Amino acid sequence: MTFALTNSGMSDRALAIADRVETFVRDVVVPFEKDPRRTPHGPLEELSVELKDLARRHGVLTPHILDDDTHLSHRETACVLIRSGLSPLGPLACHVAAPDEGNMYLLGKVGSPELKKQFLEPMVRGDMRSAFFMTEPAADGGAGSDPSMMMTTCQPDGNHWVINGRKTYITGADGAGLGIVMAKSGDGACMFMVDLPDPAIRIERVMDTLDSSMPGGHAVVTIDNLRVPATQMLGESGEGFRYAQVRLSPARLTHCMRWLGACIRAHEIASDYANRRMAFGKPLVDHEGVGFMLADNLIDLKQAELMVYWCADVLDTGVLGTVESSMAKVAVSEALMRVADRCVQVMGGQGVTADTIVEQVFREIRAFRIYDGPTEVHKWSLAKKIKRDWKKANEA
Repeated sequence: MTFALTNSGMSDRALAIADRVETFVRDVVVPFEKDPRRTPHGPLEELSVELKDLARRHGVLTPHILDDDTHLSHRETACVLIRSGLSPLGPLACHVAAPDEGNMYLLGKVGSPELKKQFLEPMVRGDMRSAFFMTEPAADGGAGSDPSMMMTTCQPDGNHWVINGRKTYITGADGAGLGIVMAKSGDGACMFMVDLPDPAIRIERVMDTLDSSMPGGHAVVTIDNLRVPATQMLGESGEGFRYAQVRLSPARLTHCMRWLGACIRAHEIASDYANRRMAFGKPLVDHEGVGFMLADNLIDLKQAELMVYWCADVLDTGVLGTVESSMAKVAVSEALMRVADRCVQVMGGQGVTADTIVEQVFREIRAFRIYDGPTEVHKWSLAKKIKRDWKKANEA
């Protein structure tokens, strides 16, 4: 790796797992980047299963969850997931991609022993994918960046709950074996574990989107009188938003980890190109306009890495880290956008082709600036905190 990742203060177990993951991604996964089973709506299920089988054989499937079912710390997870992201297919192969990684984390924290046995265990084994049903169509006036606008309803009916509504941008719904569905009861937001497919959840369409790394793509779905056993409610009625906060900050940060790995790889490819490609009598890298872009990449990559580890350390204290994860998400996504853009620019015409993963990384990072909260929403939230803190300080 031409970019020197920070290993100081990292546990030996995390470094050992990270090394195995990096070797697996570079040696085994990277050749699949040209596989025709990659489509605009994400890798086909056949490719996903094959990659996970290979990861299982190499001992790197779900590497952040140990054999005794304990979870690596957030800092250790960062060390591992950055390496998984060195290929857009790496997180999928290692079973640490969104939304599965976040759903496993949430179930591990909030799920009852029965729900963990029914849903978490097969997920950790890589036997099924999952989806998280929260966002709703803007045309319906539903929840997006403001989850309090949720329109999907759930009503108790004997020993079941009945759910009705529409959802959108549901990553991986097509082909998932498990859904976590958010809906609103008289008590407030609720979460339900749902076996998929279910005829009451109809995929209206899988949207054509900028990104293409997630199996099943992003779907619009209708939920029509979905009956869910009361035993499959996650936690208590009305506590859904609180549970979402448990998932939210770590999931934001693992996005940062995976895409940091992707941008490190893109920088490697662009650097190699700039050192090999001759123009005007010398390698591109010797032209300041190119060399300085690569130097700026190093700076942004290191700042992004340090931001990830800082936020991970905050989460490892046991706090929710909502503010810190917002700061990290903004800083990392914006820095990585600059890195990906420079990589395309350095490579010129070659950078906009699919001959390398650079153009895909550029597309994925552009989408990442919106996923898990757009930059502007996080800044707005941080500005509100500044105002609250100012009021508190001036009331004293």
